[in-house]
Amino acid sequence: MTEAAIIGWAHSPFGKLEAEPDLESLIARVARAAIEDAGISPAEIDAGFVGIFGEGFTPQGFPASLLLQSVPEMRFRPITRYENACATGSAAIHGARDFIAAGRGRFALVVGAEKMTATPGPKIGEILLTASYRKTESDIEGGFAGVFGRIAEAYFQRHGDQSDALATIAAKNHKNGVDNPWAQMRKDFGYEFCRNESEKNPYVARPLKRTDCSLVSDGAAALVLADTETARSMGKAVRFRAAVQVNEYLPIAARDIIRFDGARTAWQRAYEQAGVGVGDLSFVETHDCFTIAELIEYEAMGLAAEGKGGRAALEGWTSAGGKLPVNRSGGLKAKGHPIGATGVSMHVLAAMQLCGQAGAMQLPRADLAGVFNMGGAAVANYVSILERAS
Repeated sequence: MTEAAIIGWAHSPFGKLEAEPDLESLIARVARAAIEDAGISPAEIDAGFVGIFGEGFTPQGFPASLLLQSVPEMRFRPITRYENACATGSAAIHGARDFIAAGRGRFALVVGAEKMTATPGPKIGEILLTASYRKTESDIEGGFAGVFGRIAEAYFQRHGDQSDALATIAAKNHKNGVDNPWAQMRKDFGYEFCRNESEKNPYVARPLKRTDCSLVSDGAAALVLADTETARSMGKAVRFRAAVQVNEYLPIAARDIIRFDGARTAWQRAYEQAGVGVGDLSFVETHDCFTIAELIEYEAMGLAAEGKGGRAALEGWTSAGGKLPVNRSGGLKAKGHPIGATGVSMHVLAAMQLCGQAGAMQLPRADLAGVFNMGGAAVANYVSILERAS
């Protein structure tokens, strides 16, 4: 089987992007830029993979061929839209990897994008709830934040109040976001602000406050994949040591929701595939849609024992200078979370770290990266382990 490597990328700012009026303009912002960064011509792209959640965020259905508006050289090439809730971007990457692995082409373009901020707030909540099990979860107060509020409550009941740890995670990610030029919120709020309820930091879905919740965002990211033999002749190449997808039951009542067993299984399989363990990783970009998710993900990735994820935060293990930096980019918490773009963004930022191109975010040790992107409440779970190709 032919393996794939990342050879180029592009990333837009995340936030309320009024200069980008629609999905088409967001796609255009990154598509050609990623091809140029890879050092190839648009005519060399053999296929396109477009990740867009878009369950009501845009009136434009059938968005895949919008890519041709900015890359007309791809006319008559296969282009497909991918969707897997908040893991949509990673789903598109997996589609591109499969295309390369099958030997169907040498170069594949992946674009993830979402235009969310033009949608009224109550409607956003309704759209996001489509990633939950509507039969039993549609009436949860607080929308998707309410789903994770219930997860946090259940975790607290079993393992004790983790409010200090959640505030530490939020403060860490906001501090990291200051160094990310594309982050939606580049402000270091500090632990005290994140820990305490206030007019500017109210409860959204107890015990989660505003600083525990990721942002509503517009944005796009793109990358180019090539087969590894071709990639070694390019200017830079980041290869997949592992790429795993694991899906779980959709209803949260069908599983022990505070364990994230799907995420745990995905990490275990990725370690086996790569021949490494958590102690070999240099850093991780993980899916902190809510701070409680990041805490449980510490346990799923094997960094902390079950019920002890808070220790990893409180003792600084996951800070920029800790033994395993997590979300040096600011994560979804500070960087933003334009759903279709998130998984692609995580891979782009990990690749930049591995190639020493992360600017103010650059870590002194960046040899092996872990990326975890999930859709729903740990339903669609994707883990990548990346390293720079020699």
